[in-house]
Amino acid sequence: MNPQSSLNRRQFVGTLAAAAAAGRLANAGVLAVPDAGPEIRETEHFWYRGAPEGPYLDSQRDHKAFGFDDARIYLSEDNGRTWAHDAAFPDAANITFSCLLENGNILFATRERLFLSTDDLETHRELVVKDRDGGDYRPHAARDPDQPGWYFHPLDGVHTWEIDGREMLVWGNYCNVLGGPVPVNIYYSTDGGETVKLAYSFGRNPHFQEEGTSPESFLGNPDNPVICRHVHGVTYNPADRAFYACTGDIDRGHGNECHWLRGVYDAPADRWDWTVLVSVDANSRYKSGGINFVDGQLYWAADANGPKRPDEAYDRGIFRCDPADLADPSKHTRLFDAEFEMGNMIIQDGVILAGHCAPASTFKTGIAFSPDLGRTWVEYDLAEFGPRSPARFQPKNSDGWFRMDLRKGWIERAEVLFIKPKPGKAS
Repeated sequence: MNPQSSLNRRQFVGTLAAAAAAGRLANAGVLAVPDAGPEIRETEHFWYRGAPEGPYLDSQRDHKAFGFDDARIYLSEDNGRTWAHDAAFPDAANITFSCLLENGNILFATRERLFLSTDDLETHRELVVKDRDGGDYRPHAARDPDQPGWYFHPLDGVHTWEIDGREMLVWGNYCNVLGGPVPVNIYYSTDGGETVKLAYSFGRNPHFQEEGTSPESFLGNPDNPVICRHVHGVTYNPADRAFYACTGDIDRGHGNECHWLRGVYDAPADRWDWTVLVSVDANSRYKSGGINFVDGQLYWAADANGPKRPDEAYDRGIFRCDPADLADPSKHTRLFDAEFEMGNMIIQDGVILAGHCAPASTFKTGIAFSPDLGRTWVEYDLAEFGPRSPARFQPKNSDGWFRMDLRKGWIERAEVLFIKPKPGKAS
């Protein structure tokens, strides 16, 4: 049973009381709660707000936040209310990734360069990724220096896990949309970001290469037949001590680009063993993202959008299964029968948040919300933000706010959205 409530924008009502009476969702007035920052609005299930004035708040962890503007980088110790640390960084406008690590280190990247600060931004140094043989893995020399590719940009927002008492950082690059062609990789670090290595390198996709490049010079791993456009997400399952990754997008004449992989890391040997679990085309629940594990169960959000017959439905929604049953759709439970594509999702404390892909949705900024791990659902249109796609969902900070990007279209950076579930509305 999937009770769900959706809003037709032509029927948008102006108060929460009216929305509740109609069984629909609407924006309400500014909420007077003690959190500092921009105006706070509410729905029946959560409060929401934009980011405070100041730097673009790119990532958060507990009480800390990392941000940037056009020329500087910033670190906050009070969830972005103030910025206690900052430093000049001329290429700040091109930052595409950041991660606050448990030991206090800050890893961040521009389109093709990776940096680490170990002293609250007093200093930072550039890192060179190590390949599987221990050599330097350097970005390619782009023919257009303004299009170097997005080597480190992720679409998901959770990249660290504690494994055997040690934090491990793993993420893949969502690329080949803006910024130029780039190889597709999964990266990892086991030493607080001091060393970043390749966990997996996808093969050479002929569709995403510099124009006029000969095949022998294509970007990607020449020894790997598995190709994709980009990584949608990588997540760790503590129940079977394995990482799961999913990719996009479609068969462009060179083979399927949509895969699910399972990777096991052998820490003593510093070695990875990856298995391809599923390879399909785009109209499939496996074209997805938002991988989460709760109590050993696998949850994910599907954004199926490939070619289909006129009488065929899109195989999309939010699903759950035992990880061992991923390749068998008959053993999946569809928790939410989504009308629109959803490729980003987070689960924490029983709350599920998933975002609509704005170009495919009749909502402007669509949010699917479950307070009880998928038993009941409601959909919200936070229309005042305009047509936006939520991405990079990050866990709640110390004040209880989830953070996510709002993207123009699907990928271009726009604003930041914070959501705070209401007490009593979550399991």
